[in-house]
Amino acid sequence: MSEIRLKIDGKEVTVEAGKTILDAARKAGIDIPTVCHHEKLESFGGCRLCTVEAESGGRTNLVAACIYPAANDLVVWTRSPQIDKIRKVLTEQLLAYAPESEVLKAIAEDYHADKDRFPKEPSFCILCGLCVRYCAEVKKKNVVGFLDRGPCREINFIPELAAVECWDCKECFPLCPTSALQAAFVLTEALISLSPSLQKIDTRAKTASA
Repeated sequence: MSEIRLKIDGKEVTVEAGKTILDAARKAGIDIPTVCHHEKLESFGGCRLCTVEAESGGRTNLVAACIYPAANDLVVWTRSPQIDKIRKVLTEQLLAYAPESEVLKAIAEDYHADKDRFPKEPSFCILCGLCVRYCAEVKKKNVVGFLDRGPCREINFIPELAAVECWDCKECFPLCPTSALQAAFVLTEALISLSPSLQKIDTRAKTASA
């Protein structure tokens, strides 16, 4: 496979063709923050915390490192006053939804983000989509998904499928950067317990796994 040569923060980096800027940076030991990326999943570009400056052909653009392909002679800067400001504001916005997330608090410390800048709306979910994509891409189950759009968008389990598929799985739990997924699953269990029809599904699932 052919190799790509680019420069990141002044450092010459070589990476396989088809890789992203984020891949190249991590190979070189250069830290770029992200909360929606996982090596087992297709790149998502949702959180934009991985925004970097990419210079090519004399033009510099702000791009998401997790989805922007590495290219020969590309010059990338992962830190600058503009980048740091972008990450600071994005982190502050995310902290409004998940103020107790250890992952976000660590990023906030690096970028001097104010956790109280925006009014708190603690849904404890930042819509990173890790659980949704893991269930779809790795497990091929599609038990959890996005509902609605815009400010009403949220993540939830499909109770009928969760009763059958999730008891012995829960592989998506450790991926959640805010621990919100555990609460969502508890909600699903509550819905199952309240519905006679779902109780039957629940009983069959537990019997099958016994």
